[in-house]
Amino acid sequence: MSAITPLRDEILHQRLESALAQVNQVLLGKPRQVKLAFAGLIAGGHLLLEDVPGVGKTTLARALAASFALEFQRVQFTSDLLPSDIIGVSVYERETGEFRFHPGPIFSGLLLADEINRATPKTQSALFEAMAENQVTVDGQTHTLPRPFFVVATQNPLDLAGTFPLPDSQLDRFMLRLSLDYPDAAAERALLNGDDRHDLLSRMTPQLDDAALIALNRQSQGITVSSALLDYLQALLTASRRHADIRTGLSPRAGLALLAASRAWALLSGRSHVLPEDIQALFVPLAAHRLVPARGASGDTLARTLLTEVAVD
Repeated sequence: MSAITPLRDEILHQRLESALAQVNQVLLGKPRQVKLAFAGLIAGGHLLLEDVPGVGKTTLARALAASFALEFQRVQFTSDLLPSDIIGVSVYERETGEFRFHPGPIFSGLLLADEINRATPKTQSALFEAMAENQVTVDGQTHTLPRPFFVVATQNPLDLAGTFPLPDSQLDRFMLRLSLDYPDAAAERALLNGDDRHDLLSRMTPQLDDAALIALNRQSQGITVSSALLDYLQALLTASRRHADIRTGLSPRAGLALLAASRAWALLSGRSHVLPEDIQALFVPLAAHRLVPARGASGDTLARTLLTEVAVD
C-alpha cells in the first residue's frame, strides 16, 4: 500500500481538492466537466467522453489516472481491433503442455478506450462483462480485474466517417456521458500561451491512490438521501418511462447510478446530504445517452425536458 494512505478524513478531502485543482490546471476552462468526471469515478462509474477530436478528451483521461495513481492503459479502437487485443489471450506453452493466459490492457486501473465507436460491435462487446461485473471470461476461465477499475471511452460524433454506434446495452454501462466542447476565449488564450499539455501531464503528481478512491466511494455511500429526495428521483424515472416522445425510459440501474453519482456530487460540494440541485446537475449527463427517443428529439433535449416537467415537491 502506498504512503499516501491511509488518510484521515480532513487530509483525504484536502488531497481531493488538490487533485481537482491539478486536473483543472491541465484542462483549462472546464471545471464543471472535471467535477462531473470526479463524481463519476468516486461513484464507481465509467465515463463516455463524446466530442470532436482535439478538445482534450484524452488529456482528461490521462490527468484523472495521474491524479489518482491509477495504472493507465490506452487502446486505440479501430475497425480491425479484436476482442483479444483488449482482454488478452490464452497461449499454449510447449514447455508445460498447458495454456497460459496473457492479460490484455483491460487489466489496468483506468482503461482509455480511445475512439471506441470506430471499432466493430463485436469488439465493443468485449467490454460488456468487464464494465458490469469487474471481470472477464476467457476460454471458460474467469479473471478478476483490479479494483478500482474504470473505462474512460472517447467517442467521435456519429456523423463522422468510419464510426459504429454504441448499442444501448453498452451505453447503459457508462454512468456519465460528458461533452467538453470548445474552450472559451480566455481559456483558449491561456492554452495558447501556456505549457505543452504533454509536459504538464508528465509533471502531474498523484494526490490520491486506489485505496483513497475506495475510501471516498465508501464515504459517498454514507451521504444522506431523504425520502422526499427519493420521491423526486423516482418521479424523474417514472416520467421518462411514460413520456410520449421517449420510446425507452430509464432503467432501475440508471436510477441507482443517478443516486450514487448525486451522492458523490454532494461529497465534492462539501455536504453530507443530497439536494435536488445535485440530482439536477447530474441528470442530463447521466440520462441523455440512455433515453431512446420515439421521435426526432435528442436525448439531451429530452432529459432537459424531463427536468422542467417534473417538479420538486
